Amino acid sequence: VQLQASGGGLVQAGGSLRLSCAASGSFRSINDMGWYRQAPGKQRDLVAVISSSGRTTYADSVKGRFTIARDNAKNTVYLQMDSLKPEDTAVYYCNVDRIRFARGDYVYNYWGQGTQVTVSS
Repeated sequence: VQLQASGGGLVQAGGSLRLSCAASGSFRSINDMGWYRQAPGKQRDLVAVISSSGRTTYADSVKGRFTIARDNAKNTVYLQMDSLKPEDTAVYYCNVDRIRFARGDYVYNYWGQGTQVTVSS
């Protein structure tokens, strides 16, 4: 299974970026999909998560500015980031909390590679 993230880049404060993360491989289902971020010297923190039924959770720091969505048919999660601030600068990581395989086993807490988001002031 691979989680391929894309969409990071450099943007000025107040601008927007859209991140995408597609899960590929042979599996039966995916549970929650989410985005985390890690700034230099800091821990990795939750940004937003969305369940397979569409229930969403956001970090307080991004509420009203970021929107998470998913396309279950494409096994893809998106993060629309608007009104970006310099403090949003971090490496953003895609996460899946549980993947179920056809043979009945699971893998938990699966991470994709990070994508850098840099917001200049």
